[in-house]
Amino acid sequence: MKTQKHSQDSSITISRVMLPEDANPAGIVHGGVIMKEIDNAAGVTATRHTRKVCVTASIDRLDFHKPAFIGNLVTIKAVINMTGRTSMEIGARVETEDLMTGVKTHLASAYLTFVALDDNHRPAEIPPLKLITEEDLRRNREALDRRGSRLAERKRELECQSDTSKCT
Repeated sequence: MKTQKHSQDSSITISRVMLPEDANPAGIVHGGVIMKEIDNAAGVTATRHTRKVCVTASIDRLDFHKPAFIGNLVTIKAVINMTGRTSMEIGARVETEDLMTGVKTHLASAYLTFVALDDNHRPAEIPPLKLITEEDLRRNREALDRRGSRLAERKRELECQSDTSKCT
């Protein structure tokens, strides 16, 4: 069995100042720019955990709460919430900071599923997650609930595709 790893061993925090090319004419940062930064941070976290090439399998949830503007510092904190045999859920929290005032705002939250790949680009087994703190346990429990919902939804979609009478 592979050695367990704690989420703190692979978590990451990255920051980047938003520039004019990141925004629309009103100076509001494009959601896609934030999405790319989230995906990048989550990918680094997945690779740190597995020490393998990892790819995004899905973004389960991405909620924007507030906008970011040109000149803001955007910071993404990414941490592994749950591991399966070949996949893992990574949670990302995005904050923006107005560098002139120091005001920080919760900008967005997202949950991403990544899959580790072997040398033949097939899913590879990954180290299990070592749950230590109450926070680890809570995040893992919530991730397992999301995984159950994703799998149930995928099953309904497949049934609907093969038999339209099962579509609801």
